[in-house]
Amino acid sequence: MNDISLDALPLPVTATAAAALDVATAHLSPALLNHSLRAYAWAAARGAAEGVSFDPELLYVAALFHDIGLVPVFDSHTVAFEEAGGHVARVFAAGAGWPAERRARLAEVIVRHMWPRVDVAADPEGHLLARATATEVVGREADAYPARFRDEVLDRYPRLDLAASFLACFQDQAARKPDSSAAGAVRSGLAERMAANPLDSTA
Repeated sequence: MNDISLDALPLPVTATAAAALDVATAHLSPALLNHSLRAYAWAAARGAAEGVSFDPELLYVAALFHDIGLVPVFDSHTVAFEEAGGHVARVFAAGAGWPAERRARLAEVIVRHMWPRVDVAADPEGHLLARATATEVVGREADAYPARFRDEVLDRYPRLDLAASFLACFQDQAARKPDSSAAGAVRSGLAERMAANPLDSTA
């Protein structure tokens, strides 16, 4: 990854990508929006560095919507936030004219970002987003990115109050949905792992 730069990453310039950014900007907090954009940056950089062939538009839209189920207006009291986010994204993609198979893939990528592992051969976008969000939230594999690239990403998309607000969202999800993946993360020491995230010590 030594020669990676933010501006060299593949950034989709489609109407759907632009609309997804508009929707995310309208509904996500500034901290969650920056988190989502950083998630795409970490994922795309890792994909490029490791030779993983991925669909930039699919990955970008999934990154922008992966946490939209945490937003009060899209929060579900019946399903986990990632499943709710997958439903929201699927509806958005239908409006954007994506065929049913591509809409289903978008929802899959969003749901799988909470899986501990995603097979890169079966789902390259899900694999990359899952690893990127782990980097974002707890700093996993953060040291695999060159310091210059990390600084570039954090300068363009500051972390703001992500650590506190994200943990509060997960704790709320855990209290209301004790069988959810968010609840499992909280029970397994999410707060402690987030507190040790090196990305927050350099933000």
